Amino acid sequence: MPEPQPSPDAPAPRPLPRSPADLFWSFTWLALQGFGGVLAVVQRELVEKKRWMTNEEFVEDWAVAQIMPGPNVVNLAVMIGDRHFGLRGALAAIAGMLTFPLLVVLALALVYAQFASHPAVAGALRGMGAVAAGLIAGTGLKLAAALRKHPLGPWLCAVLVALTFAGMALLHWPLAWVLPALGGMACVLTWRKMAP
Repeated sequence: MPEPQPSPDAPAPRPLPRSPADLFWSFTWLALQGFGGVLAVVQRELVEKKRWMTNEEFVEDWAVAQIMPGPNVVNLAVMIGDRHFGLRGALAAIAGMLTFPLLVVLALALVYAQFASHPAVAGALRGMGAVAAGLIAGTGLKLAAALRKHPLGPWLCAVLVALTFAGMALLHWPLAWVLPALGGMACVLTWRKMAP
């Protein structure tokens, strides 16, 4: 009996990591690209290039990674690795995120100790700060498209973003106050919208 053929309207299956080694090398490449602001690189690699997740899934997983203790991108690596290969995948993803970047940072620390007082080095570091801020702003604008499908709708999400910005950037409230207050309010509002 011949196997049923998929219909032409059926979406193609999404690419997935092939092995823990694929996770290791993918996260190694991702980590080596992301000095100073990894969010833009992570979104481009996982959503646009590898297509392991959709933009909406990325926004949801990134939100969870941000509220967990530890570096956001490491938390995301653990979640993705565990999702596909359990503990082996989580460990492979973490090893990929940390091994080679650690070696590079140690080498850069040795070089920086020699040349820290040079004016060109100070200027280069100030320039990299501006580039990192631009990467984060650009990625935020790119991810804003995912808010159209959010249960709260784009306008209420924009109000929450504005309140968060005002609290942290203008009023200088600590993250430990803003996250539970506005994050908790957003979670409750979303849960009420999604409740049957």
